[in-house]
Amino acid sequence: MNRDELTGSAIALLRALIAAPSTSRHEQAAADIMERQISLYGFTPKREANNVWAIDPHHSDEKPTLLLNAHLDTVRPVDSWTRDPYAPDVEGDRLYGLGSNDCGGGLVSLLQAFRELTTREQPYNLLYLASAEEEISGADGFSRVLPLLPPVDVAIVGEPTGMQPAVAEKGLMVLDVVTRGKSGHAARGEGINAIYRAMDDLAWLRDYRFGRVSSFLGPTVMNVTMIKAGTQHNVVPDCCTMTVDVRTNEFYDNKDVYDFICSHLHSEVTAHSFRLRSSHIDTDHPVVRQCAAMGMTPFGSPTLSDQALMPFPSLKLGPGESARSHSADEFILLSEIDGAIDTYVKLLDGLRIR
Repeated sequence: MNRDELTGSAIALLRALIAAPSTSRHEQAAADIMERQISLYGFTPKREANNVWAIDPHHSDEKPTLLLNAHLDTVRPVDSWTRDPYAPDVEGDRLYGLGSNDCGGGLVSLLQAFRELTTREQPYNLLYLASAEEEISGADGFSRVLPLLPPVDVAIVGEPTGMQPAVAEKGLMVLDVVTRGKSGHAARGEGINAIYRAMDDLAWLRDYRFGRVSSFLGPTVMNVTMIKAGTQHNVVPDCCTMTVDVRTNEFYDNKDVYDFICSHLHSEVTAHSFRLRSSHIDTDHPVVRQCAAMGMTPFGSPTLSDQALMPFPSLKLGPGESARSHSADEFILLSEIDGAIDTYVKLLDGLRIR
């Protein structure tokens, strides 16, 4: 297969995916397209819910396994789109459409790299996965399919990084914080004001600084992002609720951070989950070393992906730019797709991953 064929096939597939709305939990049409296309390429696709994957025909239990992963779901289009988000229009080098950048470009480019690399036996097994529900970290996405996959040694995730390797990614933990008081008539100063009770906790959340700072991700940070209290002006509020967004670096476990926060707050604290942990890969890993040898620059990513659910080393490397994601009139460059396919193949062809 030559580059033009691979790139043309990738662009045609991406246009078909853009035209098939695939917001999280509604990816069936996109999964159908991927399943059909993988079959047309001569592989035997496997499917669980709306997750579709293919296994290297040269698979051997004696070799390590490299996972190529990208997601096929999208966020909902924002109101400020000036064109049809499901119309895959090409203007010059730009392909417009919802999900084109996040992360359709990576999805189709990795598939073409999978096609090319599996034409010859590699010193590793290749596994390609188009996963669902990434945008909501849903239970029917990567977490559902992981137990069905062969053991994985390392993964490349096709999120838009400008084809620079994101070797670390911040984790996420969302906390509900509830402060209790006692209602009373405001005119008589009765009751216990839950807002005042919450002020010390708010100050601690604002001022505390975690000590261990990552060279790639910076510090672990907390932000109070929502707050609600009171029912009307003349009633002393008996409850104040806050939402806290916690972004952990690779030095902190989400559960440990939760326990630490609980020990310092007077309020009730509940975590939505601990599963979206920070991820990182050793910069001495063969895949990262090869990226550096090809002139790429490793960096840390503040945005979350399915890497948070991967119990093995992984890095993000994909066409497009993160700043275009979730924005109106989203697009990817056709040249970025072409370049990504070439880079993936050059990076991985013959590479010994351990």
